[in-house]
Amino acid sequence: MKRQSQSRAETEANSFFKQSPTKPATDYEKADQAFQANRERLKAERLAREAEQQGQSERTR
Repeated sequence: MKRQSQSRAETEANSFFKQSPTKPATDYEKADQAFQANRERLKAERLAREAEQQGQSERTR
């Protein structure tokens, strides 16, 4: 099976999208990621509580 030659544009695109070597996350980055995840979780819980309270107040009218 012969490999088809790539055009210059395809070669450039492939080199552009190659995976860059990833370095291990620093302690600061890990802590920041944990903080952001916790913040999003708490926000979702708060919005759910507010929506539930809003729904209950509409039912009592």
